[in-house]
Amino acid sequence: MAGWLDRMSREITAACGERLPDLLVVGIHTGGVHVARALRARLALQTPLCALDISFYRDDFQRIGLHPRVGRSELPVSIDDREILLVDDVLYSGRTVRAALNELFDYGRPARVMLAVLIERTGHELPIRADFIGRSMDLAHDQRVRLASPALDLEVLDRPHRSGRDD
Repeated sequence: MAGWLDRMSREITAACGERLPDLLVVGIHTGGVHVARALRARLALQTPLCALDISFYRDDFQRIGLHPRVGRSELPVSIDDREILLVDDVLYSGRTVRAALNELFDYGRPARVMLAVLIERTGHELPIRADFIGRSMDLAHDQRVRLASPALDLEVLDRPHRSGRDD
């Protein structure tokens, strides 16, 4: 996984060029924050690490209810006219990223938002694609992938048949 993050960092550096030092890295709770922290360290950025908790922005909020560990979003600087690197651990349906964009724009109007994900898997439901991808995975509909810890341990699990929260 370190190799994926190193490659992503090189791609981000090339895409940002001279604007890299001002890049604001925003992780989506919780797995995206771990990936964002790792990318920010590799990019040697001095800008603060930001985090979004999108619990109230999810389109399935009415169906699944509130996640038991709702946190707060942390954007300690203005995002107006900033280049933003939005980071998540897994891109699946695209709904998590859509919710994050909705919340992000409630804070201001960035100049550009790029998306970095550690894992992009098949099954998109929305026309959302990542700019920087660690690895693409083709998984069965009843499987899921997640990061097990801040150490970025990857797990592929069989999903129980239930209606619930997917990313």
